[in-house]
Amino acid sequence: MNNSAVAYNAYKNNSINYASKEQLLLMLVDGAVRYVKQGKDAIINKDMGKAHIALIKCQDIFSELMISLDTSNNQWADNLYKVYAFIKEKLVEANLKKNIDVIDDIMPLIEEIRNTWHAAYKASIGSR
Repeated sequence: MNNSAVAYNAYKNNSINYASKEQLLLMLVDGAVRYVKQGKDAIINKDMGKAHIALIKCQDIFSELMISLDTSNNQWADNLYKVYAFIKEKLVEANLKKNIDVIDDIMPLIEEIRNTWHAAYKASIGSR
């Protein structure tokens, strides 16, 4: 590994280790969008191994988002959990079938979740 790669990995690890909960959430939703796009591109390019890895990473992100929610006595969190579970189910389907149509169906939802969390974060910073 060259020096710039080592420096980049150190920077990346530090940014994760010292990020706030809100920043970590934003990193996760950004990653979900990136990995679902990578999965779609890999299917288009007939690289099923790469597609599988990318879609599994996206599934893992939604699993993490699901377990991070406190759904006890919280209708909003319970509803969000159901949305995350639906997306994860569709990601599994897309991965098993390597079906771009399924990805195209859920991509706008994943992007909207990312956009919503980014907007909420910006609003919370503005109110401080």
